[in-house]
Amino acid sequence: MNRVCHVLTGLFLLAAPLLALADDARQDYREQWPLQLSAPQAGAYRLTLGEAQYRSAVSPQLKDIQVFNAQGQALPAALFSAEQPVAQLTPLQPLPWFALPVQGSAGGDDLQLLTERNTDGSVRRVEARLGRTGTSAQPGGWLVDASKLNAELQALRLDWQSGPAVQLRVRVDVSDDLQNWQLINDDVPLVDLAQDGNRLQQRRIFIGREAKYIRILPASNGTLPVLSAVQAEPMSTLQAIDWQWRTLPGKAGVPGEFEYVLDGRFPVAQIDIATADNSVVQWTLLSRDDPAQPWQVRAGPWVAYQLQDSAQRRQSQAQALPVPTRDRYWKLTAAQGQPAQSPTLKLGYQPETLVFLSQGEPPFTVAAGSVRAARTDAPVGTVLAQLREQQGAQWQPALAKVQGPAQPLGGDAAVQAERDWKRWLLWGLLVLGVLIVGGFAVTLLRQKPSAVP
Repeated sequence: MNRVCHVLTGLFLLAAPLLALADDARQDYREQWPLQLSAPQAGAYRLTLGEAQYRSAVSPQLKDIQVFNAQGQALPAALFSAEQPVAQLTPLQPLPWFALPVQGSAGGDDLQLLTERNTDGSVRRVEARLGRTGTSAQPGGWLVDASKLNAELQALRLDWQSGPAVQLRVRVDVSDDLQNWQLINDDVPLVDLAQDGNRLQQRRIFIGREAKYIRILPASNGTLPVLSAVQAEPMSTLQAIDWQWRTLPGKAGVPGEFEYVLDGRFPVAQIDIATADNSVVQWTLLSRDDPAQPWQVRAGPWVAYQLQDSAQRRQSQAQALPVPTRDRYWKLTAAQGQPAQSPTLKLGYQPETLVFLSQGEPPFTVAAGSVRAARTDAPVGTVLAQLREQQGAQWQPALAKVQGPAQPLGGDAAVQAERDWKRWLLWGLLVLGVLIVGGFAVTLLRQKPSAVP
């Protein structure tokens, strides 16, 4: 019997580490980083993701980034994009807006606006003059008055009445005097689709600058919805998140085409081009997430230029993407003025914020990189809204930041096709233990009892 005990003890010693690994969800991730908390008892924390987490993640939705406590338990967490501040210091502000008539033969730049203003500069009434007056009752565009907004305008949020499905693209111009207009984006998608109880909406228009007046006109075939409200997202200097840039060298393919590979799941929202010499080229930008997928147009065509003289360097502005993308593969195609050398592609993004609630014992860690684990976003936004009502509008979650280098967990095996050798080995050891114990039991039963002296 002592021999049986020794064998079982050895088996359990071998199986114990495997059992611990099987119960620790962190082993499904490639690596983790220790977190430093600005306030140990705050309860709610916000972590700005860094380059290391973006490079380690493989999920297109960043579902494989998760915060754990010291016991290896996943904490309630949710991901917030840069345009969704987790502690809104400046609330959304309603803006006055005016419906414009449907355009006739006149183009968007031929639209003449006659306005009446109040003494403070705000618009009281708008009259539009077109080359030919439209007869449709549907709006031909909108004019938004942001002259009273005492901050840079991050974005507009549109609300419209429920009705038919919406899927169209609009052109956005800004002006300071209602006479001179500057195009900022001619391909902004507006979407409102519903099917089988699910709903897909895109009602946000990125501005990202000071603008007194914004003009929104249809850029494609489609009927504008009936607008009910416009809200401004002011950009407070305290809230503004700096843009980060990934600089990618290009690989020349067929003449006029250059391909690039991005090394992480960065939420690319702006693009720029740099060349070794003076240049002027009409570009189109495409991307895809897999070499087997077809290319998708992300921006353009637009003209990018670079001019260096003895005094200074001048270059075209960066282009904003209609929708941020995390694609891995990018391609530039030149329509006019093909460059002699491969241009440098610069991809800009604003880091996102992972907000989590503390549970269990610290230290806390953030793990990233997995094809097996997927974070389910908790309703953290509801908790934050209630806390702001209790603590005041200026309340924010405490800061958390990465402190120290990455610590390996499951390694590269965590981002490869799942082969659960640990589980099979664990079961094999347990079955082997049962067979050994059964063998010893049969042996003991066959032994004759010793004679009692």
